[in-house]
Amino acid sequence: MAKQQTYPFWLGGVGASMAACCTHPLDLTKVRLQTVAGTSRPSIFSIIRTSISESGFRSLYTGLSASLLRQMTYSLVRLGSYDQIKTILSKNGPPPTAELLAAAMVAGGLGGVAGNPAGELSLSMLMTSDFVRPPEQRYHYSNALSGLVRLIREEGPRGLFRGIGTNLTRAVLMNGSQVGSYDYFKTTLLRHPLPIIDYQLRDNLLLHTVASLLAGTVATTVCAPADVLRSRLMSASARHHPIDVLKKSLREEGPRFLFKGWTPAFIRLGPNTVLMFVFYEQLKKGWKTAFPA
Repeated sequence: MAKQQTYPFWLGGVGASMAACCTHPLDLTKVRLQTVAGTSRPSIFSIIRTSISESGFRSLYTGLSASLLRQMTYSLVRLGSYDQIKTILSKNGPPPTAELLAAAMVAGGLGGVAGNPAGELSLSMLMTSDFVRPPEQRYHYSNALSGLVRLIREEGPRGLFRGIGTNLTRAVLMNGSQVGSYDYFKTTLLRHPLPIIDYQLRDNLLLHTVASLLAGTVATTVCAPADVLRSRLMSASARHHPIDVLKKSLREEGPRFLFKGWTPAFIRLGPNTVLMFVFYEQLKKGWKTAFPA
């Protein structure tokens, strides 16, 4: 029996970091749009234009160091764990979709815990708080490491797990809907030809792009409510319980607020998902060529 190909645990984190470098300005715009309260809805371009006019073009890459730290903790663990669990489940043949979905959600939870400190720093440095709060209440982190040190100094080790409940929920939803659905779409498209045009995809760049774009659409829709709620909690000038923020927003804006910023979220997450999986698949291909089983 041929030996199964294995890959480094950290490979997914590298692919996710490469994708984050490309889509960071879109991530910043999405977060800023989600923190705008009220019924008026500024456009994506107005948010970008305001950012550039007030702080220059470099402001679109505010918080990139925290974003990369998050990818090398959160995404590294969630992608690496999923591949490890999937390998175990596949010993006796291809596992059913339900088992892979559960594996993706468990891996997402592990990644959510590992990436929580970097996730909180990333939201702060993306100006979720700095863009909304008055100057005297802003964080002013210069980079991810200094922000991490300051967070521990000011709040202690418990500060590393600030917002863990909301972030963990989002991580489970994200990995289940993004990684789980990508695996499902990829497997389905390999087994069945595309309808109408009757074209059979092969395991190549086109397949990875189509499957990841579909996965990005599913992930954006599933994660939108938790994403908006997390951004609202971070932008608040005082500590609030998630349920209180949810009730207040529903009362003032209606249920549509749960999907506020869906378009910029998809514009960011769609390309990010495509790039992440394309980079990840190419890294796997390169590793397999360099270090065959």
